[in-house]
Amino acid sequence: MEHSSSRDGTTGWSTSPDSISQTLVVIDFLASRYAKHPALLGIELLNEPSSATVPLDILVSYYKQGYQIVRKYSSTAYVIFCQRIGNTDPFELYQANLGSINTVVDLHYYNLFDNFFVNMSTVDNIQYIYKSRESQVQALNGANGPLVFIGEWVNEWNVMSGSQLDYQDFGRAQLEVYGAASFGWAYWTIKNDRKHWDFEWNIQNNYLQLGKIVASPTIHREKYNKFLNLKRLAFCF
Repeated sequence: MEHSSSRDGTTGWSTSPDSISQTLVVIDFLASRYAKHPALLGIELLNEPSSATVPLDILVSYYKQGYQIVRKYSSTAYVIFCQRIGNTDPFELYQANLGSINTVVDLHYYNLFDNFFVNMSTVDNIQYIYKSRESQVQALNGANGPLVFIGEWVNEWNVMSGSQLDYQDFGRAQLEVYGAASFGWAYWTIKNDRKHWDFEWNIQNNYLQLGKIVASPTIHREKYNKFLNLKRLAFCF
């Protein structure tokens, strides 16, 4: 994939001990150079390892070594572990005992890139955020382990006819649910040639309404559930 810097489309990192060792050398270089810099919050050891090509045992071994390298230079910098992309359970990293001080698991949440989302309506997408994603964030927040970081998400979906109001509702649901993550969230990305992927465009054009998010998502969710009930009644009659 384009973010794997592969010339021929292959991703052989997990099958190459030399590649893994070179990656650890890079982590050592970065940690030694920036560990004492006041602007350093943390170091993420890897971006989007694939569940299809990176076995969990290989990844856990690498993450444990990377954690120890960062700790060699800093006792406070956060060490961030990206969850494997694909159909995997984030709890696999919580059960791996990767480290005990200032650790974070990075989850990337998209209602895209999977056939599961292809035929979802506006209502389906928003329900999925409130029902599935919220329960997962709450469960991970309550686990005895790393903090939770929603490191990537966008205000985009597979709905072809979404209105501005639809996007506002979808964005609000994501802001509320991801805002409850113990380490917060980051939008992908601040600028992009696809407008709904562009954070600035969303704010400037009122598709994402940061200032209108209340402290608790319960209020908006209750209003949304009432809206769903009205739609069901209308459909039944």
